[in-house]
Amino acid sequence: MKHLLTALLAAAPLPALAFPVTVQSCNREVTFDAPPQAAVSNDVNLTEMMLALGLSDHMIGYTGISGWRTLDETLREGVAELPELSPRYPSREVLIGAGADFYFAGWNYGLRVGGEVTPETLEPYGIKVYELTESCIHIMDKPKISMEDMYNDLLNLGRIFGVEDRATALVEGYRAELAAYLETLPPLDNPPRVFVYDSGEDAPFTAGRYAMPTAIIEAAGGVNIMDDLEKSWAEIGWETVIERNPEVIIIVNYGDVTADQKIAFLEGNPAFANIPAVMNDRYVVLEYVEATPGPRNIAAIRKVAEALRAE
Repeated sequence: MKHLLTALLAAAPLPALAFPVTVQSCNREVTFDAPPQAAVSNDVNLTEMMLALGLSDHMIGYTGISGWRTLDETLREGVAELPELSPRYPSREVLIGAGADFYFAGWNYGLRVGGEVTPETLEPYGIKVYELTESCIHIMDKPKISMEDMYNDLLNLGRIFGVEDRATALVEGYRAELAAYLETLPPLDNPPRVFVYDSGEDAPFTAGRYAMPTAIIEAAGGVNIMDDLEKSWAEIGWETVIERNPEVIIIVNYGDVTADQKIAFLEGNPAFANIPAVMNDRYVVLEYVEATPGPRNIAAIRKVAEALRAE
């Protein structure tokens, strides 16, 4: 994948798609008369989508990273010339003051239902919004999450910025890489039961059927024990986790509580002692940027697939 990204980013600009173009963004159609020239992305995963498509020259900054989690070296290098306009969710004034003409965000990824920054509140200022597909469940019905949601965002960004050929090549590369890898894996007799532990001690915050880890787990050959939770990310009770008896636990690593601390909490609580994943020390750690929609989902599937097949 690194070789593919390097080749794409180093390639000469591809011919621009004829404008205007219209893309579907959640329950809206958004028309662009020309590629945005002053784009802002929110959060690490959305920013990496922009960088994977070689769109930094169209960006004036990013938001919502340092206030939540540390930039790793890969992303730090990619945004080296860009300012962070806000450490967490930006205000409307921040985006307007920066001269933004495009905001790539999502519901609970820089947008809040009924909040100050939404597609409707930014429209009068000439700032068009494209919403992360995974996040659309917060405002509309949508199918269960799949890898197609992430691919859809890359392809739509390609159309918006006039680099559709580049986006298509990137997505086809991801598909081919993933298919070739999965063909090398030994089959599983039964899909292992997997629990996603994001955070929380009194009650765990986890991934439901509309959150990206469900797609990652299924692609790797497992099943999310909260597959029937009709939400993306949500808080549940520990009783449900104990009852559903996961064989593997995915730890999402970010924020002030480390993955090691989360594992120590699980192993130190007698109530979890008989959960197979805890008994057999079967954990897989995904960084936040791997567990949310973006280019690193491919590596995340590899990690989970290996964990599901480990003795």
